[in-house]
Amino acid sequence: MHVFIIALSLLRVWINMAQLQQGGPDEKEKTTALKDLLSRIDLDELMKKDEPPLEFPDTLEGFEYTFNEKGQLRHIKTGEPFVFNYREDLHRWNQKRYEALGEIITKYVYELLEEECHLKKVYVPVDAEETEPRSFIFMSEDALINPDKLMILIQGSGVVRAGQWARRLIINEDLDSGTQIPYIKRAIEEGYGVIVLNPNENYIEVEKIKAQQQPSPDSSDEPAEKKERKDKIPKDTKKRRDFYEKYRNPQKEKETTQVYIRENGSPEEHAIYVWDHFISQSLAENVFVVAHSYGGLAFVELMIQREIEVKNKVTAVALTDSVHNVWHQEADKIVREWLRENCCNWVSSSEPLDTSVESMLPDCPRVSAVFWS
Repeated sequence: MHVFIIALSLLRVWINMAQLQQGGPDEKEKTTALKDLLSRIDLDELMKKDEPPLEFPDTLEGFEYTFNEKGQLRHIKTGEPFVFNYREDLHRWNQKRYEALGEIITKYVYELLEEECHLKKVYVPVDAEETEPRSFIFMSEDALINPDKLMILIQGSGVVRAGQWARRLIINEDLDSGTQIPYIKRAIEEGYGVIVLNPNENYIEVEKIKAQQQPSPDSSDEPAEKKERKDKIPKDTKKRRDFYEKYRNPQKEKETTQVYIRENGSPEEHAIYVWDHFISQSLAENVFVVAHSYGGLAFVELMIQREIEVKNKVTAVALTDSVHNVWHQEADKIVREWLRENCCNWVSSSEPLDTSVESMLPDCPRVSAVFWS
């Protein structure tokens, strides 16, 4: 309703402008002034004015959602799928609610990795101080001692964390579609050790400390009568002032600064760090990699930086919608040849599964995967 009123008001202004444009020089001058006024109106900011507080539950139950026996996210009372537009005309608020739910789902997936997949959380950097920012990966108990085979999983970029392929699929489809859990369970059943990377956990956010406002030098010399007048501001005046402040300064999120995790400040750094400290030290004779989207780029960068080691240890790589680029990443001829022989990139396509898909790059083979509409 609030946005409707705003739109109606703006419509009236446009009508007035149209009428003024038909007049003489004075009316045109008024039209110019109205245009200047409209150019300063930020509809996004106006829509923030009456939004509810950006405060959300910290549990699935608080959101009144749960995962059913099929791994689908459903409302506890209605059984309906997740609704993004919970509040009409409040896109920012709905987006923040969605992000808050996503953080809860991330923790939920972490619990599943430990409880259902029996993986253990291992912190990086391995020599981090107690006060130092750190991240973690997940590993099976036999990841470093399995003499036969080891599976490495690397997700894409964005908000997804260890154990996830796509948050959207987890929320709108089910856990099997959006998480790595089916891959992990099958790998363990077939005798693989498993390491799950966490390439997007690159920093921690620390709230900025605002500088305390210092009292004016002559505030102590302020006359007692003036101080008394300030303390006796009528309630209606204060109410009007607070109302104005609300519209002048709508609610804002806390200001934070990013503190990066040592040697894990990017997906590429993280992949190299995990290789150096874990994968390269594993006893597995055969290492297999599954990498999605930006995870494919991170693997190619690892291949470039640790070419001999990777060639000696990695047997095959399955990429899914990888965004790597052998030209931009400056992969040499030997690396490109190895990728063609040992990698395959499954890309979204409406063609039948495993149909060959042409590529403009001298790259690994590309074949069709399941097409998500």
